[in-house]
Amino acid sequence: MAVSYKKLWKLLIDKDMKKKDLCAKAGISPASVTKMGRNGHVSTEILLKICTALNCSVEDIIEIVPGNRKSQNEAGDTKDV
Repeated sequence: MAVSYKKLWKLLIDKDMKKKDLCAKAGISPASVTKMGRNGHVSTEILLKICTALNCSVEDIIEIVPGNRKSQNEAGDTKDV
C-alpha cells in the first residue's frame, strides 16, 4: 500500500495557498513538503501540524492507495501489482 497526498494539493489550491505558504503556516520544513510531493512517509506530528494549520482532518489530506508492491513474474521481471 502507498500514501497519496493528492487531497492535500487539491486543498491548497482550493485555499489559494502555495507550498511555501503551508510551510510557514504549519511550521514545517520545505523538506517535509518535498517528501510529501514524492508520496513519501512523514511523521504523524507533521500531519497534525498541517491539519491544525488548515483546520481539517487527516482524511482531508491523505489517502491510502493500493499498489506500489512488486512481484516477480516467471521471467524474473518485476512489476507493480
